[in-house]
Amino acid sequence: MKKIVSLIFAALFLGAVAAQAQKIEAVSESQYCITSGDMSLTVDAARGGKILSFKYKDKEVLSQTRFPNSFGSTFWTSPQAQWNWPPVPEYDSKPYKANLSGDVLVLTGEKSERFGYRIGKKFHVCPNDGAIVITYTIFNESGETRQVAPWEISRVPNGGVLFFDAPAVEPGNNMALIPFQFRDGAAWYVMDEAGENRKINANGKGWLAFSSGGVLFVKKFPDLADGEAAPAEAEIQVYVNTGKTFVEIEEQGAYTTLAPGEKLDWTVRWYLLPQPGPDAPSAELLKLALGGA
Repeated sequence: MKKIVSLIFAALFLGAVAAQAQKIEAVSESQYCITSGDMSLTVDAARGGKILSFKYKDKEVLSQTRFPNSFGSTFWTSPQAQWNWPPVPEYDSKPYKANLSGDVLVLTGEKSERFGYRIGKKFHVCPNDGAIVITYTIFNESGETRQVAPWEISRVPNGGVLFFDAPAVEPGNNMALIPFQFRDGAAWYVMDEAGENRKINANGKGWLAFSSGGVLFVKKFPDLADGEAAPAEAEIQVYVNTGKTFVEIEEQGAYTTLAPGEKLDWTVRWYLLPQPGPDAPSAELLKLALGGA
């Protein structure tokens, strides 16, 4: 069934992107723009290898707030209990080395002397469906066997609807529960405002989507079986910052044992497409996210 859904999703994009631009180019000393049809993604090697922007034409989907830890998309290791807070600078904010070779951009971070990991990020465009493909790599340079999971954190504005396939959600990190609705075959969060930070964990099905202001942002990633997530973590997490500021849409990979010198590769596929309907739960919006006509 998953293979059929993937093929349908690919078919939706194939005709639209086949004849359009797909390229990666440097736009400043440290920033690179990846273009696929009407999608454009900007990543900054000097600022932790963060994805700063993801647009469909001129419509931005990522948070552009400039307060620390409130904008763009980043990558951390999981579980968070291993490093607590703030994020590890070598993963999140220190410069990465960039190597642009043809249609592939590779960013390589500094080794964290405290934790012994080095993070790599590889970007390219899939020629078949136009997806922007991001492969994160965790290199174990610690000299000892470690367990770790990959974790992508994308921040979007608080406004719109977030949804994914899960039968239930539960509070995360002892925070308040986010008011999800369960209908039309998915879990839905119509973004709201509260005077407290809220977070949930959920066992999803390898995708999540966010619709806002006429565009639909879809992420696809490996589906985790029960028990594969890191301790106290989950395949899908959502964090809602206090007030009407930003929301983190997050996904994690499997908790993996790495011997010294081993690495873990984990790939996420990003899509962005026009969504002319309302930002509200519906079978039609779910079908669009899954690639229906």
